[in-house]
Amino acid sequence: MAREKFGSRLGFLLISAGCAIGIGNVWKFPYITGQYGGAAFVLIYLFFLAIFGIPLMTMEFAVGRASRKSCASSFKTLEPKGTKWHLASYFGMAGNYLLMMFYTNVAGWMLSYVFKMVKGDFVAATAPQIEAAYDGMLANPLPQMGWMVLATLLGFGICSLGLQKGVERITKVMMVCLLVLMAALAINSITLDGAGEGIKFYLVPDFTKLAENGIFNAIYAAMSQALFTLSLGIGSMAIFGSYVSKDRTLLSESINITLLDTGVALMAGLIIFPACFSFGVNPGAGPGLIFETLPNIFSKMAGGRFWGALFFVFLSFAALSTLIAVFENILSFAMDLWNWSRKKAVVVNIIAIIVLSVPCVLGFNLLKGFQPLGAGSTILDLEDFIVSYNLLPLGCLVYLFFCTRKCGWGFKNFVNEANTGKGIKFPMWLRPYVTYILPIIVLAVFVLGYIATFTDIL
Repeated sequence: MAREKFGSRLGFLLISAGCAIGIGNVWKFPYITGQYGGAAFVLIYLFFLAIFGIPLMTMEFAVGRASRKSCASSFKTLEPKGTKWHLASYFGMAGNYLLMMFYTNVAGWMLSYVFKMVKGDFVAATAPQIEAAYDGMLANPLPQMGWMVLATLLGFGICSLGLQKGVERITKVMMVCLLVLMAALAINSITLDGAGEGIKFYLVPDFTKLAENGIFNAIYAAMSQALFTLSLGIGSMAIFGSYVSKDRTLLSESINITLLDTGVALMAGLIIFPACFSFGVNPGAGPGLIFETLPNIFSKMAGGRFWGALFFVFLSFAALSTLIAVFENILSFAMDLWNWSRKKAVVVNIIAIIVLSVPCVLGFNLLKGFQPLGAGSTILDLEDFIVSYNLLPLGCLVYLFFCTRKCGWGFKNFVNEANTGKGIKFPMWLRPYVTYILPIIVLAVFVLGYIATFTDIL
């Protein structure tokens, strides 16, 4: 079966960015930025994004482009004879399925809130009423199941049309719409009365605020967010490397995608923080910021029903862009391993993903007594912990060792692939850094993730 290819470089850039751009950019990034004092935290985050996000993305792309396979077969294609690097493929595939076991639910929540905003459910609603609406959504499994199924069908429906006619064409439109929506929402936020204080909080570094919340805590949060925002370590980026031409160097493309991903995260802050300060809302409200705090702002804002609907449409696009990208990776597993047709892979995986997503839905209601990570935790928390704190960092270590060690693919082969084409070359002088220092940083993220989860040290 001939390998599909992107129809344009723009398609590759937008789809790869779409995979990275997700709930982490527009939900997690703003609230942890609020918790750790604003602009000073953003600077630390950007630093870590540059020193390990970009090199790791370049390695994933290189493995994908050199092998012309998804992570299901890429290691086997490139590994030296007699080695067992291909065993890592199973962890990469498991990571994609586990990610979708809870991400489909979150995407469903976003779609449901578009519907709620359009209906006017939050017009003149009080804060307790808005909180009750969110709790009620989670407590009722059937509607939540319905939104999850809708998100799954939308994602796979687009993927079923093929790489160019479906994934590339529709994701390009979706991403352009996402950027236009963000610009409109940001302009609306920064022109609100009292928005200046929010802009100052977000863009003017104040390291005293950073210290108040613990510099060590902020550094770890920035490190983990920089790693997790790009979805690195489970082959989510390698698949798009397998579809791209050799016209451009991979470091150039990694920089462009990281800039686009980061731009969306930063723009999300420009939407949220001015609005929070304008209406006297705590910007460090935590995970409830999107579903409990922001609807409260929209209920008080002039034209809030319209702006609230636009905001959740934007969030839905961000979530669906990730769903489509990861679903494409999942479909490629079956097509690479068993030569299945795209249609057969779609049908089988629609059923598989819906079934696998059910425990996350039930974890907020019928199975809420199961609290795997301590009091108040849910099945979603467990699934997220396995992916974010285990498979992603450990997967990044595999790519690092595979691309830098002689017993793997090796640094020379990696650099030759990464530097093929026009653009910025991966510098040879970085070899000691990516071989010895970068693995220690990624390992630190892994270890600190366990400390943060299971102790009160952080």
